[in-house]
Amino acid sequence: MIKTVIIEDEKPALRKLERMLGTFPDIEIVARIESVEEGKQWFSENEHPQLIFSDIVLGDGLSFDIFQEFPTRAFIIYTTAFDQYTLKAFKLNSIDYLLKPILDEDLAGAVEKFKSFIPSGNAVSSQEIKQLIKEDKSTLSRILVKIGYNLKIVQTHEVSCFFSENKIVYLQTKERTYPSDFTLDELADVLDDNKFFRVNRQFIINSDHIKNIHTSPYYKVELEFQPEDEITVSRDRVKDFKDWLMR
Repeated sequence: MIKTVIIEDEKPALRKLERMLGTFPDIEIVARIESVEEGKQWFSENEHPQLIFSDIVLGDGLSFDIFQEFPTRAFIIYTTAFDQYTLKAFKLNSIDYLLKPILDEDLAGAVEKFKSFIPSGNAVSSQEIKQLIKEDKSTLSRILVKIGYNLKIVQTHEVSCFFSENKIVYLQTKERTYPSDFTLDELADVLDDNKFFRVNRQFIINSDHIKNIHTSPYYKVELEFQPEDEITVSRDRVKDFKDWLMR
């Protein structure tokens, strides 16, 4: 049997996931955890499972906090409504990242992926997990931003560019500019590189919003919805930029 823990603070989501996992006769749910504090206590007192299904945003924090304090050798399948945490998830033993509402076929695919990684059901090291999923990272499709005390979902295809200013990374849409919790280095790892390109140290641009490209003396890009008149492609990125445009 595959010893499994569910970390989820929404009762309906927990019940639904339990029902879905009930169709897998070789999965045994050994614990249901509803908060970061409860999770820390459980993982400090119990033998760690082989597989964990974990929501990310809990009532008292992020589930990442549990695994940062109590590192686990278990595989983790994250279940969440937002995909802005993709990069951090894959740094913490994640083998899959399921967006809510979870579909039967997506869950089945995640469980099969787990089984293909460890046919014997034995745990492996974090380094081995990272190697196994190195080429399996998802791309970022939407970002959760804060507007005062409110939250807004921004689809990445709506973003003309991401830019750094005063150590904060912002995203620009037609409506306005929003601050984000990412660094440009992190974004470069999780954005779709067929659409997004880092033209210099300060900007990552979206090809769908390029209005004009001026080629002399250096490549300069003018974007829709972008307050700056032009964005210059750094000299060492010009060749890569030209190649990227021809994809």
